Amino acid sequence: MIQLIIGEKGKGKTKILLDKVNEAAKNAKGNLVFVDKDSSHMFELKNTIRLVNVSEYNVKSAEEFTGFVSGIISADHDLEQLFLDGYLILASVESHNVADSLKKIDEVSTKFNVTVTISISLEKDALPEDLQSKVIVAL
Repeated sequence: MIQLIIGEKGKGKTKILLDKVNEAAKNAKGNLVFVDKDSSHMFELKNTIRLVNVSEYNVKSAEEFTGFVSGIISADHDLEQLFLDGYLILASVESHNVADSLKKIDEVSTKFNVTVTISISLEKDALPEDLQSKVIVAL
C-alpha cells in the first residue's frame, strides 16, 4: 500500500515525512527504511531507521527505481515501512508519467505487505482518480 504526501516544492513535505518516520519508529515491530537522494537528513532520523542514499546506486530510470524498491523489500523480510522522499527525483520520472510508476510501487508494496509513504512535488489535481485516495497530506 502506498500513501502520498503531495504539494509544491518547498511546502514542507520532507518535514512531514521525517515526522512520520520518526513517529513510526516509536512503535515499529519491524524495520523502517528512509530512501533519499542524499544523506543530508541522516541526523534527523532516529538511529533505528535505515537511511538509503539512492545516488550511491546508479538508478537512472523509473523502471530501475521500481526494481531498486523491490530489492529493498526482498532483502528485508522484517521490513514494515518504507519512506521515499522526493519521488520524482528518486525515481527519475517526469510528473506526467508518475501514475504508472506509482502503481507499480503500489503493487509491489501491497503484495509484500509493506507500507510505502512517498513525498512528491506534485499538485493533487495532477494525480489520476485512482490515486487520489492514496493522498494522506496535500499541501
